Amino acid sequence: MISSTKKFVVVALLASVSVVSAFTTPMKLRPSYAPMRTIGASTAANGDNAASDRFLEQLEKKEAKIDQQRMAAMQTLSKLELSLDAIKSKKKEYLNGQEIAEFSPPDSFSETTARSAVKAFMWRVIAGSVTFITSLRFSGSIATALSIVGSDFFSKSFTMFIGERLMNKSQAGRKAGGDSAGRSLAKALIWRLFAICNTLTMAIFIAKDLSIASKIAGSDAIFKTGLMFFYERVWAKVEWGKEYDVEFTI
Repeated sequence: MISSTKKFVVVALLASVSVVSAFTTPMKLRPSYAPMRTIGASTAANGDNAASDRFLEQLEKKEAKIDQQRMAAMQTLSKLELSLDAIKSKKKEYLNGQEIAEFSPPDSFSETTARSAVKAFMWRVIAGSVTFITSLRFSGSIATALSIVGSDFFSKSFTMFIGERLMNKSQAGRKAGGDSAGRSLAKALIWRLFAICNTLTMAIFIAKDLSIASKIAGSDAIFKTGLMFFYERVWAKVEWGKEYDVEFTI
């Protein structure tokens, strides 16, 4: 009886120890995982907030930049509207005959390339005719006269065209929509210096006579200088090929 009682007590003690052990072990392990989950959630939330702040900052910078561009465009548009209103007002005054009784061309203008080309070609025809007459008179040979005129026809046409384009870059001597007499005289003298050298060289080369070449070049120098001055005065009154520089100051 005693041994059976001892066995029962031992079994009961072992069973009670197993039960206590089963309940106490999970309670000790549960608290260790809770802090880890809390820290992870907090870190993710902070990361999301930082990314949101950076995105918002980028949007604000773009917004400020576009707003500045909008203000600049509005200022430019305002200036253009003022200029347009001024031009419309001038046009209205001109059409109504108010304050502008007669059109007065501005002093500043430029000549088109076509105008320069036509001037150079037409002058070459006129000057070539004069050179032919003087060459024929002093050389007594039609062949010699034609050779002298033909040799410098295209070269002088081209060089005069270049001279016209260079002179066109200067506004000196231009007033009331045309060239002044002083500008026309200066152009005639400058061109004559070049033409004398050219004609003298070609006349010596073709006529083989310095005396004849000197007479041809000398007669051209006197007559053609006056002729070209008159030619320039006529062209000064021609409006074709002129581009006026109209400016409005607000």
